[in-house]
Amino acid sequence: QVELVESGGGLVQGGGSLRLSCAASGRTFSSNYVMGWFRQAPGKEREFVAVIRWKGTRTSYGDSVKGRFTISMDNAKNTVYLQMNSLKPEDTAVYYCAADRNPWSLSSLSGEYDYWGQGTQVTVSS
Repeated sequence: QVELVESGGGLVQGGGSLRLSCAASGRTFSSNYVMGWFRQAPGKEREFVAVIRWKGTRTSYGDSVKGRFTISMDNAKNTVYLQMNSLKPEDTAVYYCAADRNPWSLSSLSGEYDYWGQGTQVTVSS
């Protein structure tokens, strides 16, 4: 079993920053898993935000966040981070952490991921 717990969400003014964390644990969790961030706004489909391989060798970002968001990881803590800068009201959503068992994946498709956290709300005011 794998557990993913997100934290760090909250209310921030437009132009501000937040850092989300995703702590991974569980007997079957592997350091080779690929970790992703997705978000979902009310009435919209789940959207790919960023992905990172645990070895840190590759990352990928959604077009809407490129240049503003940065995904990183701390292998020792089994934690993935999403640094969000220059936040906009349209970034308002529930942000989810996800894990993909395929160590070679850099998928932007939510269906490719095997485990999900409960989500953390990010609200950006104008």
